This record gives sequence, structure tokens and C-alpha cells, in this order.
Amino acid sequence: MEILVGAVALAVGLVVGWLLAAQRAQANVHAAQLRAASARAALEAERTTASERFSAVAAEALRQNNEQFLALAGQSLARADQRHDAQLAQREEAVRAMVDPLAKTLDAVRAQVTDAEKARIASHSTLAEQVTQMRQTSELLRGETSQLVTALRSAQTRGAWGELQLRRVVEAAGMLERVDFTEQPSFRSDDGLVRPDLVVHLAGGKNVVVDAKAPFLGYLDAQQSGDEQTRTARLAAHARHLKGHVDDLASKAYWDQVSPAPEFVVMFVPAEAFLAAALDEDPGLLEYAIAKNVILATPTTLLALLRTVAYSWRQEALAENAQQVLTLGKELHSRLATMGGHLTKLGRALGTAASAYNETVGSMERRVLVSARRLADLGVVDGDLDGAPPVEAALSMVSAPELLASASEHVVAIDEPTAPNEAHG
Repeated sequence: MEILVGAVALAVGLVVGWLLAAQRAQANVHAAQLRAASARAALEAERTTASERFSAVAAEALRQNNEQFLALAGQSLARADQRHDAQLAQREEAVRAMVDPLAKTLDAVRAQVTDAEKARIASHSTLAEQVTQMRQTSELLRGETSQLVTALRSAQTRGAWGELQLRRVVEAAGMLERVDFTEQPSFRSDDGLVRPDLVVHLAGGKNVVVDAKAPFLGYLDAQQSGDEQTRTARLAAHARHLKGHVDDLASKAYWDQVSPAPEFVVMFVPAEAFLAAALDEDPGLLEYAIAKNVILATPTTLLALLRTVAYSWRQEALAENAQQVLTLGKELHSRLATMGGHLTKLGRALGTAASAYNETVGSMERRVLVSARRLADLGVVDGDLDGAPPVEAALSMVSAPELLASASEHVVAIDEPTAPNEAHG
């Protein structure tokens, strides 16, 4: 029992002790908490104070840094502005140097364009005026062509026009009327009186007959026709007309009346187009005419033929004058030889005279002027006496061998009195 009481009391004592210890521990914890709270409050206050002080210091440092930065930035910007202004000025100058020539070129181009426009307007006006004049000229030419075609429809007018064209060709060939050719001579044949348009005189007394009455009315009708079928028919008729005229000329046999003459007659077609159109319709017309002893000739081919005739005339004249040229050459050679003898004699005489003159000058210098100059030395006379200069005695002599040989043959004739005809030579 006592043990139980003792155990209970011990347990109660332990509980009371634990409670006291717990209370004391709680009090310590509370005190510690109070101290911790106080320390926390102090720390918070210190932190707040430090934060405020840091904020103030940071703000001041930031302000100073900002001021320094702004100052440095201002200086940098100022220097940058200066550099930028200098660079900008340089760039402006460079751009101006590039742009000024372009501006001048543009001004020049603008001026040229203006001038070109003015010239174009003037040219357009001139062209318009010329077109108007060409239109008027074309109308006038059309009218005159129509009148010419109307006039050429007459056989008499066609013949006169053909004769006129033929005369122009022979004049262009350099031939003279009644010397190199004769117009419309008359000859009598078995069929009566014949009268060709032109007879060309060849070297050696030969002759060539030229006829200028080639028909071309069908060609004119074809050119005025607006219908292709009619035009083709009229061109075919034109070829037939030329072929028929070839037959007529072949039947007249002009070469028998103007003998001596080659056995052909020249049929003059007054325009190239007339013959070309006929050959297009009848390609064998030339061969047919040659077989009939008729030569078809346009102004171009007739001009070549007549120039050949004129050349043969010149060759004939040279052949006829060859003997006269030979005689004249011999006479000229003889007279040149006589003149060479005269020149040789004259050269010898001039050489002798020059030698005599030089000897006289030397004698005068050695014997006369010496004594005369002594008078000047003695004071009798004033002034010096100048001697006469000698002359060059060397003369150019005739050196041609043929003249020297001829001159040696004429020495006797030169030394003797010349006859009147030789003196003239």
C-alpha cells in the first residue's frame, strides 16, 4: 500500500514536474517568440531603412549616371551630327557633281528634242507641200501622158516621134548629120521610090539602113485597158504588128538600094518596153527577125551599134593618116637634126666668147686695174675700182646621140650659108 501510494505520489510528482517543465518551456518559447518577433521587427525596420537608403543612393547614382550618360550622349550626338553634316555635305556635293552633267545633258536633250520637233514639223509641212506638188505633178503628168497617148494614136505622129527618138540616139552617139549619117535619103527601086529613115555610113564606103516606123499602137491600147483579157489580147496584137513590120522591111531589101551595105536592115523600136512586151508574147521574135535579115534595136542597143560604127570611123581615119604621120615624123626628125647642128654651133661660139671674155677680164685685172688702184693710193682719185667677174665657161651641150650623128652630117651645111628653107627649119 505504501508502495502504491509512493508510486502514485511519484507519478503525481512526475506529472507535476512535467507540467512545470512544460510551463517553463512554454514560457521560454513564448519569450523566445517575443524576442524573435522583436528581432524581426528590428530587422524589418533595419531592412526598410536600408532599402530606403539604398533606394536613395541608387537614385542618386542613377541620376548621376543619367547626367553623365546624357552629357556623353550629347557630346557623341554633337560629334555624330558634325560628321553627319560633313558627310551629308560631301554626299550632296557628289550627288550634285553627278546630277549637274545629267541636268545639262537633259537640257541639251530637251533642246535637241525641241529642235527635232520643230524640224519634224517643218519637214512634215515641207513633205506635205511636196506631196501636194507631186500629186499636182502626177495629175499633170497623167494628163500629158493621156494627151501623148492620144497623139500617138495617129500613125503620122507615131512616125514623127520614132524619127525624133532615132535622131536623139545618133546625136548621143556623137555622129554628125551628112557626115556619119543621112536622114531620109531617097532611092529608086523596081517597086518605085524608097525612103528609109536613116542611113549610117560605115568605114570603107559601106552603109547601114535604119527604119524608125515600128508599130506600137497595140501596146498603148494594152496599157490603157482596165480589163486583163483585153490587155492580153492587145499585147498579142502588138507582137503580131511588130512581126508584120519585120516582114515588110525584109520585103523592101534596102541593102540592094544603098549598096554596098550588109544584107540586113535595123528596125528601131523607140522604147525598151515596146520590144520587151512583144518578146513576152512571142519569145522567138528576135530569131524570126534575124532570119529575115532584120535587126531589132532599142535605143540602148542602137546606141551601142552606132558607137561601134563611130569607133570604126576613127580606126579608118587613123589608117588613112598613117602615111601622112610617117612623112611628118621624118620631116620633124630632119628638122630636129638641123636644129641640133645650130645648137652645137651656137654652143661652140658661146664657149669661145666666154673664154675670150674671161681672158679680157683677167688681163684687165692684172694690167689695168692694178695701175688704176695706185692712183687711189696716192690720193689722186677717190673710190675703189671693182673688177668685172668672170663668167662660167662650161655650157650644156647637145648630148642626144641621134642629134649628134645628124649634126655631124650637117656640119658642112651649118658652116656654109644656110638656104632660106633650112633657115626656116
